[in-house]
Amino acid sequence: MKKSPVLLAAFLCLFSGLFSQDTLPIPRNLMSAYEKGTRSLSGAPGEKYWQNHAGYDIQVQFEPATRLITGAESIEYTNNSPDTLRSIHFKLYPNLYKSGSPRASYIAPEDIGDGVSIQKLVVAGKEQKTSRLRTRGTEMDVPVDPVLPGQSVKFEIAYSYTLNKNSHIRTGEVDEGSAFIAYFFPRIAVYDDIDGWNRNPYIGSQEFYNDFCDFNLAVTVPKDFVVWATGDLLNCAEVLTPKYCERLALAEQEDAIRFIIDSTDLRQGGITAQNPRNTFRFEAGNVTDIAFGVSDHYLWQSSSLVVDKTSGRRTRVEAVFNPAHKDYFLVAQDARKTVESMSYRFPKWPFPYAHMTVFDGLDQMEYPMMANDNPIEDRAESIELTDHEIFHTMFPFYMGTNETKYGWMDEGWATIGEWLISPMIDPTLVDEYGMGGYNAAAGTEADLPIVTLTTEQNGVSMFINSYPKPGLGYLYVKDLLGDEVFFKGLHHYIRTWNGKHPIPYDFFYSMNEGSGVNLDWFWKAWFFDDGVPDLAIEKVTDNGSMKSVLIRKKGSKPVPVDLTIVFEDGSESKMHRSVAVWEKGGESVEIQVRTPRKIKEVRLGSTYTADVDMADNVYPR
Repeated sequence: MKKSPVLLAAFLCLFSGLFSQDTLPIPRNLMSAYEKGTRSLSGAPGEKYWQNHAGYDIQVQFEPATRLITGAESIEYTNNSPDTLRSIHFKLYPNLYKSGSPRASYIAPEDIGDGVSIQKLVVAGKEQKTSRLRTRGTEMDVPVDPVLPGQSVKFEIAYSYTLNKNSHIRTGEVDEGSAFIAYFFPRIAVYDDIDGWNRNPYIGSQEFYNDFCDFNLAVTVPKDFVVWATGDLLNCAEVLTPKYCERLALAEQEDAIRFIIDSTDLRQGGITAQNPRNTFRFEAGNVTDIAFGVSDHYLWQSSSLVVDKTSGRRTRVEAVFNPAHKDYFLVAQDARKTVESMSYRFPKWPFPYAHMTVFDGLDQMEYPMMANDNPIEDRAESIELTDHEIFHTMFPFYMGTNETKYGWMDEGWATIGEWLISPMIDPTLVDEYGMGGYNAAAGTEADLPIVTLTTEQNGVSMFINSYPKPGLGYLYVKDLLGDEVFFKGLHHYIRTWNGKHPIPYDFFYSMNEGSGVNLDWFWKAWFFDDGVPDLAIEKVTDNGSMKSVLIRKKGSKPVPVDLTIVFEDGSESKMHRSVAVWEKGGESVEIQVRTPRKIKEVRLGSTYTADVDMADNVYPR
């Protein structure tokens, strides 16, 4: 059916009427979502918003000696879309390591193999010939009888693959006797109102986009191996001996950090049930992914805290690690402080999950309720890594953003979270993550607008557009609005979109709506437009008791003005103006101070004020 020109004209009039100043440019493919009513210009889901859902029941057996993973899963997939689905698109993420798969990351030759082997596939009760499956890299289409809107279809799949040993890209063997295992099951891709099926292949660089699903997971491992995973452990008494279940139960109710497994326990052994194999069972509802770690020689530190004072709900926070890694003895306390800071200080939202486990691995990667973090000797970097990965709990997992296309919608938030929370853990710490990289790259060929799809970027452009640039954008808006109004806007966005799939415009318009401030001028300048951040001290005037400093905006990117005036008697005056001073498009701002003291020096800038040319930031030059 052709779109009515009258309807489209009416829509455009409504759009321009709602936001009369500096409206944000919307690509044609996204405009259709507003026309269809699945998204709205208020930033809320439209009346016709929908998303599909799946329930997974997964049984997986892991053999640490051979790294063989053998799995069986049943999936019930519900089509809530208005479309009839004639095939279901699957993601086989371990096929990153399959011979011939497209990839952007180096894989050691010994880790390249056959990928995921599908031994059995049953669709709606009918067994299919697996030889007819169409698989390319991490992508697989499964033909089905038409699944009408509102209908469900069931899958049963038996599969296996060998876990990578050396090329540890977010998952793999950690050491002899330990592994972090993620993306370990065939899963149905997202089908949404924007792109239909998510057919972006996983090539090792961009991250993930998954639906909110319900998981039942059973992991079978040999005796003496402990399993930690996304979700609640359902059968502690069956897999751990009583004293460890008792310690775990106490940790879930106490603020103190305690060892569930200490070095003495490791020496004595007998931690798990003494069966040849044990099956650990976990349950996780309404999460976008599930991952697990295993080890037969890791320490386990745990604690808990109240994350929601209204309900009294507690979250267990823990670290599991190799005792040889001394830095990890502080990770549990850093993780606990991070969860506390997130719940009460930034973003001031109760931590949404029952536990957060930081696993001593070989990467720096986040999962719902889990993090795979390599050991780091530098104390500051260890704190920054811990809070960065835990902050991802909110973005992307609680908020369901599309990391593959819009990396800045989660990494930018983790970056500002790192900047703000790291000093809450250690007040002496100043986290400058990514600032030097952005200052160096701004205005170069690699400096693309933030809203450029992450799938179209790599290297420097992908880094600065995912991490420091959006992090600065969020920070500058927080400064502009002030905490009270900023949190009104942010909490409105979180309340409106958690458990769903917001796109960039849902965030921008939700923040406008929730804060009551039209920020389109800033969103456009910082996230959409080219340009560089560059301020300069244009002129300093000393007229007796009145001192005046003229700041010129040489670049087109709006940044705050931070000024330090040093007087001849050694005293200083610090002045700050938010990006609001540039809202009307002026090219300069004058800052005055009344004092009889004589000026010795004037300095412009601060840690989080990006500037491509700092040579003109000091007076006298």
